[in-house]
Amino acid sequence: MSANGAEHGVLIDITDVRKIYEMGTTEVNALDGVTLRIHVGEYVAVMGPSGSGKSTLMNIVGCLDTPTSGSYKLRGTEIRERDDDELARIRNQEIGFVFQTFNLLPRADALHNVELPLIYSGKPSAERRERAKEMLAMVGLGDRTHHRPNELSGGQRQRVAIARALVNNPSLVLADEPTGNLDSRTGIEILTLMDEIHAKGNTVILVTHEEDVAARARRIIRLRDGKIESDRSVQPAAPPNP
Repeated sequence: MSANGAEHGVLIDITDVRKIYEMGTTEVNALDGVTLRIHVGEYVAVMGPSGSGKSTLMNIVGCLDTPTSGSYKLRGTEIRERDDDELARIRNQEIGFVFQTFNLLPRADALHNVELPLIYSGKPSAERRERAKEMLAMVGLGDRTHHRPNELSGGQRQRVAIARALVNNPSLVLADEPTGNLDSRTGIEILTLMDEIHAKGNTVILVTHEEDVAARARRIIRLRDGKIESDRSVQPAAPPNP
């Protein structure tokens, strides 16, 4: 991808983005003129009630969808101009996804689940396995490489998902309600891991409806009715004891 824009530390540059969905004879403005910039190394939480547009915004940021109008540049590359193959490549190489439901292959072990992005990007087998083992060790699962998802706890599954998100050394880690299916203690452990990922220099965007989760970020963007209601820097809250 072009480094144009990255030179100035701008990772995400969104200008007047609109997303309109056709619902029968009705048009729904899911995003209504959103403009924002996110710099390399930021830790951002995106909040908003149901229907606010946060999921649509995250789908666009994650290159899972494209705007109806407006500009979205990721590291200087205009995403609207990319075809499906290019978008797939960008998602694989530039973005690490962490989902509420983990999205792991049920019949594959932890090692193979973490390897997947490297398979898609054509890395040799030995290199893939070594890198996947490194990532599993980093998230504290070095002794669970051959366990399948049904042999792991919810927190361990999410750690596998985080290892998979990081395996390609992405520009951006995009976490959508990453603690939504976890008990509070395990959720705190996962958020502590996200803090560590950010501390290593990764750019993290966290989508959440929970105030205590958002409080771990350094910047909180709130959406309402497809518009940015507020965008402010915050001091991260002290993490509670698990």
